[in-house]
Amino acid sequence: MRIIEFDAIGPVPLCAMLLADMGADILRIVRAGGQAAYEDAGEAILHRGRVSVELNLKDAGDREAALRLVEKADILIEGFRPAVMERLGLGPDVCLARAPALVYGRMTGWGQSGELAQRAGHDINYIAIAGALGAIGEKNRTPVLPLNLVGDYGGGAMFLAMGVLAALTEARQSGKGQVVDVAMTEGVALLMSMFHALRQTGAWSEERQSNLLDGGTPYYRCYACADGRFVAVGALEPQFYAQLLDGLGLDSASFPQADRSRWDAMQTAFQQRFLTKTRDEWGAIFADRDACVSPVLTMAEAVEHPHNRSRASFVVREGFTHPAPAPRFSRTVTEIRNSATDTAAAVHARWTQGN
Repeated sequence: MRIIEFDAIGPVPLCAMLLADMGADILRIVRAGGQAAYEDAGEAILHRGRVSVELNLKDAGDREAALRLVEKADILIEGFRPAVMERLGLGPDVCLARAPALVYGRMTGWGQSGELAQRAGHDINYIAIAGALGAIGEKNRTPVLPLNLVGDYGGGAMFLAMGVLAALTEARQSGKGQVVDVAMTEGVALLMSMFHALRQTGAWSEERQSNLLDGGTPYYRCYACADGRFVAVGALEPQFYAQLLDGLGLDSASFPQADRSRWDAMQTAFQQRFLTKTRDEWGAIFADRDACVSPVLTMAEAVEHPHNRSRASFVVREGFTHPAPAPRFSRTVTEIRNSATDTAAAVHARWTQGN
C-alpha cells in the first residue's frame, strides 16, 4: 500500500505512523525550507517508519512532482483547513483525475462543511462541542482535559485510519476512489454512543461525577495513597467489589454495593484505608486479587511495568523508547522500521520508477 502524507499536526501523523507500522509505504511531503510538524518534539516516534520529501507546493514544478507521486499512490491523507488543498491545485478533483482509484483522506476538526468549517480550533474545542469534555471531571469543578487523546487521536486518527482502509477495500472492488471526510467532532460524538444511549433511557445524568463510569461511584474512581500517589479502582461487578472490600479489610455487611445512601460513607472509608499505605504496598496487596485495583503509573513507570515488559509493549529504537505497534496479528508481523535505512531519494525513486 502506498500512501502520500501531507505534513500536518494532530491526528494525521499518528494515523500515518499506525499505517507505517503495518507495512504501508508512506511518502511524507513537507514544506521546502520549513520546519516539519513535530520536527522539534516527537519526530522520532510520530514520524517513524517513513521518510520525507521537500516540495514547495506553491511552485508549479513541485506541484506537478507531487501529482506524479499521487498517480502512484493508493491513499492520500491531509489535515489542512477546507479548500487549502484546492487552492494549492491538489484538491480531490485534480488528484482523482490523475489517479481515479485514489482514496483521498481529509482530516479536520469541524469537517469539510458546516457552520464552523472555516474556523480555527484544537482538540479542546472539538471535544467541547461534541459533548465529551462536559462529561469529564469532578462535580461542580472545571471540566478535566483528557490530554488530546479523545479528539485528535480517538475521534481523529483512528477514524481516519479506519475510513481510508474501508475506502481502499471498496476502491479495489469498484476501481473508483473517493473522498473520506473525517471530522473530529463526529468521531468523538460516535465514541460517546453508549453515553447517549444511557442518557436517553434515564441511566445517565448530565451532572459530572454522578454516574457509574465518571467517578460518581465509590468503587469506580481513583484514590490517594500515603505517598501521594494513586490507585485506580474499577470494582464494578459484585465479585470484584467483594475482593476490593477483602483487600481493604472492610466488612461487606457495612457497605452494600448497591445502597446509594451509603456511598458517601463508603467513599470516605475507602479513602481513609488507602491513605494508610503507599501505592505500591496496595499494589502488592491486590496483586493476586481480582478486585480491579491498579497503580496509577507515570509514563516512565508504564514502560517498566512487568506486564508491559512481558508483552514488549514498549521497544527501543534509535535511542528512543517507542510504544510498540498495535494491534498484533497472528500471521503477519508489524514492526517499527528503521527510517535511517531508507533515504528520501531512494523512496522517491521507488515511487517514480515503480509500477
